[in-house]
Amino acid sequence: MDKIFKLKEHHTDVKTEVLAGLTTFMTMAYVLAVQPGAIVGAESTITDCNGDVISKSAILIMCALVSGLITILMAFYANMPFALSTGMGTNFLLGAMIQSGTMSFGSAMAITLISGIIFVILTVLGLRDIIVRMIPKNIKTAISASIGFFIAYLGFSNTGIGSFNGGISMGDFTQPSVLLSVLGLAVIGVLTAYNVKGAILIGIAVITVLGIPFGITVLPAQPFALPDSSNLSTVCFNFDFSSILTSSAAIWIFIAFFGDFFSTLGTVLGVAGKAKMLDQDGNLPGIQKPFLVDAIGTCVGACTGNTTITTFVESTSGVEAGGRTGLTALTTGIMFLLTIFAAPLFVVIPYAATGPALIFVGFLMIGGLTEIDFSDFTESFGPFMMIVFGAFTANIAASIGAGIIAHVIIKVFTGKAKEIHPGLYILCIPMILYFIYN
Repeated sequence: MDKIFKLKEHHTDVKTEVLAGLTTFMTMAYVLAVQPGAIVGAESTITDCNGDVISKSAILIMCALVSGLITILMAFYANMPFALSTGMGTNFLLGAMIQSGTMSFGSAMAITLISGIIFVILTVLGLRDIIVRMIPKNIKTAISASIGFFIAYLGFSNTGIGSFNGGISMGDFTQPSVLLSVLGLAVIGVLTAYNVKGAILIGIAVITVLGIPFGITVLPAQPFALPDSSNLSTVCFNFDFSSILTSSAAIWIFIAFFGDFFSTLGTVLGVAGKAKMLDQDGNLPGIQKPFLVDAIGTCVGACTGNTTITTFVESTSGVEAGGRTGLTALTTGIMFLLTIFAAPLFVVIPYAATGPALIFVGFLMIGGLTEIDFSDFTESFGPFMMIVFGAFTANIAASIGAGIIAHVIIKVFTGKAKEIHPGLYILCIPMILYFIYN
């Protein structure tokens, strides 16, 4: 293992990496329950406007398969602790169009495929790396903090500790699930204070078990069962290019591309920053490798009936557990593949167990704020806008876009335009369009 993943060089070991991989998987296993519902809706199957029958079970199988294989590719090709699966956001947008009959499933997959191909081209040409390098260091530093607040938001929202319906308020602390979530956060915090390795994973396991008598963790009648695969043929390689040349399709391609691009950018830099993998300028050496894996993942995802495949922010939980190499990603990928045969067992992990882990990881990630020079308003306002957008819109792409646009505007109107990389002006154009059309 050391020869493959260079464990000694990264000051880690097999036990730490495996525990980190398990932690990452536990915090993102919810995608296996969310993705089928995002595409199909409340029912077990849906018939799209082309008459194709799309089932939740088929989406579940392919989501687990692609998540596992692409994450394993990340492990061996990039040797980085990043896990990938279907990105939250684009899946709900495209799913809503499919469910309303406005867009066929094949059209959604065609849009995803084209988005992935654009990713591959930009990555091979090195343009994604160039874009990363033109972003100011303070902005890149703030990405990690912004993702931290976003992750914390997910934790508060998923657990019910916070309510975000019609405003921001406290949740219902009379609910057992909320109380267990608070307990989970306390368990993780105390174990971390005592330097217990795998504190996050232990916290998830404890709350999952405690949730059984409260009915929060519902044990399956048959823990090991292969989901129904009868509708795989309508999910795999289902492309409808007939409506791609329309203006509305172009907008959807742009939304899928832009959202995935900056979500991946933010996640990779944010997670890498937490793992102390960035150089003195805030760049990640070899970033083109995880970018290429991400791009390939989106193309493969489209071929298997999945929306854009992206690097997950939950990878931070594995990094916090000590993961530093591809062995962490390999462990996570194997766990995803195992869910194909034990899906009922793995999807029982409740939000009350995973939510506290996300909140705690969010706390850990905001530490990067100390590296931002708040004495210079022109340097700190952009990061501020990035953070508040991440916290209040729950959209990483919008967060990064708002931060960069704000940074450029302040610099220009305070006579510091020369400090801005020329390419940043060009980058602002698609960001503004994203806000207009999203």
